[in-house]
Amino acid sequence: MKLNSIFLSHKKGTENSETIAMPLPARVKISMSQHMGAPCEPTVAKGDRVLVGQVIGESNAFMSCPVHSSVSGTVAAISELLTAGGKVCKMVEIDTDGEQEVSPDVKPPVITDKASLCEAVRQSGCCGMGGAGFPTHIKLNFDENKYKVDTLVINAAECEPYITSDYREMMENADDVMCGIKLVRDMLGLKKVVIGIEDNKPQAIKLMREKSADDESIEVKVLKSCYPQGAEKVIIFNATGRVVGEGQLPSDQGVIVMNVTTAGFIGEYSKTGMPLISKRITVDGDVVSTPCNVKVPIGTSAEDILKFGDCDKEKVRKALFGGPMMGMCLYELDTPVTKTTNAILAFGEKADKKKGIEDRCAQTNCIKCGRCISACPLNLMPTELEKAYDRRDKEALMKLKVGLCMNCGSCSYVCPAKRDLAEKNQLAKAFIRT
Repeated sequence: MKLNSIFLSHKKGTENSETIAMPLPARVKISMSQHMGAPCEPTVAKGDRVLVGQVIGESNAFMSCPVHSSVSGTVAAISELLTAGGKVCKMVEIDTDGEQEVSPDVKPPVITDKASLCEAVRQSGCCGMGGAGFPTHIKLNFDENKYKVDTLVINAAECEPYITSDYREMMENADDVMCGIKLVRDMLGLKKVVIGIEDNKPQAIKLMREKSADDESIEVKVLKSCYPQGAEKVIIFNATGRVVGEGQLPSDQGVIVMNVTTAGFIGEYSKTGMPLISKRITVDGDVVSTPCNVKVPIGTSAEDILKFGDCDKEKVRKALFGGPMMGMCLYELDTPVTKTTNAILAFGEKADKKKGIEDRCAQTNCIKCGRCISACPLNLMPTELEKAYDRRDKEALMKLKVGLCMNCGSCSYVCPAKRDLAEKNQLAKAFIRT
């Protein structure tokens, strides 16, 4: 069995750019919806002084984890945020004082077993840092009577063009990455770890192998550089040979998948107790004069970060959180960074014309070339899905398994008629849910 894929220009121009700590912004805007699941409610009010690592948002919902202040300063407002995903949520705006005074609550956790690991990870505010944002403690706290999990897959593929933040995590924070991997493996009683890295990252492959050379349970698996290699079901198959079927979770096949930066954070948190308050972000694009990797407090605006990368905002025609294939277009540059942001890309008129973005509305009829089917890693039929959605045929959509679509965008990318295939799949899934 072989999964379909496409080949993209890597454009990893920042792979050798060591991470720079960005100066504190004057104000951060911290969203109360930082992850998949229920948003938090603010636990602070306007005028309160807050400290680094202090809880400022909490929820009792099952699918949620707390939000912490990334700075010390004064709460300027409790307001609303229109997220890059189009939803409205509350956010806490904090004027920074430049002192970065740490909360006395920040202490290394005591981790002795699975339960204490899951609780510590929840208290850290950790969620999947590769983009999806699934609360990590829920993933780790699987039912051992129901799921026989034996393998941890570390997703270090980073298959999207431009993004190098995961690569820099491995190169700069390898010891914490290994610490996090071993902590999760030992506390969950897993037998095997597979670190999946694309073959366009030879230095990371070499370093990870050196760091795990004395541990037979850890394998560094070299993966082909193709897209979407980093998608959960794809990397599980290519790293372990196991197939996660429709409606199944990775744990149904005995696997847990964790992004390499998430593992690095858990390793660091186990030593310091500092919750998830900052992110390493790749800043790139044709209107960014100084592409770089930067470490920023969560809540920093895209505009502040692009300015740090010497980007003239007047030239920005399109800005994204994430990569060009699965990233989210920003409504405005004032949008703040969240826990799941791993890149900010900014493009101007010239780049858009190269990609034909300005012609997206000038699509033509399907010519039945079959490229979208050949490109889909899950062997779906995007053209048939588009037709079924256009006629609002729920039964056909379910028969064609639209629920399997992971929104990788490969079908739209290869379509010579510029059909909105990936977009229609997402609308179709929302149609079925409602």
